Amino acid sequence: MDLLETTIPFWVLALTGVFLFACILSIGLSRFLKKLANHSRIRGTVWNHALLVGFRKPAFFLVWFACAGWTIKIAMSILEAPVLDELLDFNRVVLIILLCWALVRTIRQVESNFLDPTKTSIKEVDPTSVTAIGRLFRVTTFIITALIIMQVLGFSISGLLAFGGAGGLVIGYGAKDMLANLFGGLFIYMDKPFGVGDWVRSPDKNIEGTVEYIGWRQTRIRTFDKRPLYVPNATFTNISVENPSRMQNRRIKETVGLRYSDSTCIDAILAETRIYLQQHEAIDQDKIVMVNLNRFGPSSLDFFIYCFTKTTDWATFHTIKERVLLDVLAIIHHHGADVAFPTQTLDLPKEALITTRKN
Repeated sequence: MDLLETTIPFWVLALTGVFLFACILSIGLSRFLKKLANHSRIRGTVWNHALLVGFRKPAFFLVWFACAGWTIKIAMSILEAPVLDELLDFNRVVLIILLCWALVRTIRQVESNFLDPTKTSIKEVDPTSVTAIGRLFRVTTFIITALIIMQVLGFSISGLLAFGGAGGLVIGYGAKDMLANLFGGLFIYMDKPFGVGDWVRSPDKNIEGTVEYIGWRQTRIRTFDKRPLYVPNATFTNISVENPSRMQNRRIKETVGLRYSDSTCIDAILAETRIYLQQHEAIDQDKIVMVNLNRFGPSSLDFFIYCFTKTTDWATFHTIKERVLLDVLAIIHHHGADVAFPTQTLDLPKEALITTRKN
């Protein structure tokens, strides 16, 4: 009874001291790291800022975990109880998990910094590549952490790898579609046929829209009627994909038909139209510009207009194209000609014409 009375005050003082120390250290460390993170965000690089942001919360929990461990050791020393090996293994596992958490947060923050144009000096950053590399590093971190934890807990990693090699064939055959999608996503990240925000279409499949998200298993495309289209990544390894977002110009290719009665002024119309396109500020003069008579149609003399606009914007292109067609029509009317429409001419014998006139 006397021993219990003498040990209780020390027990209370020890717990109180550890608790106060944990509070002061955790709050001080959290504020210190926060200030460093804010300072590095303004004057530092994306790497040290991400490192400080990534380790701030895990460091806070590490302080409390360490203080909890000290409390347990103090209690065991007072109670004269041995420290269990399971408790030591638990401490190692928690430390490994906290380190994994800090690394994952750091990787995610680095990814966020590179995707934010205000936080990096790199002018052209491919969001698809940054996201893919970030996911790859996070997955690698999780796998390595799991293997280390299993080693700490006494599991044989070599036996697990041997089992994985034997069972991998069975699992791989059963999940061949999923693996095909994973490799399809990997090829998209490596070859970069398109990225998030690109307009894509496939002549082989009914696929057309804007890419919103590229995952490891599937890609989400927002069609032009605003419906989401989920395409397995393995599909892109077997089809042709067009990426109009990366076009250099847009093409104007139109056929205009003149009346046969306007054949005497067709040379002047073609020449004036050609000069008009060669002087048009929205037409790319580094590309081919053609205005030529193409054929003698059933009811019209057909000539074609072939040129490229400087802009690739869809709405702007149609505005330019509309102006070009209206100006070409004005040129035709200026020469007293007109656009032809389908007509038919009946060639009747003279006898039939005389009979018709008499009647």
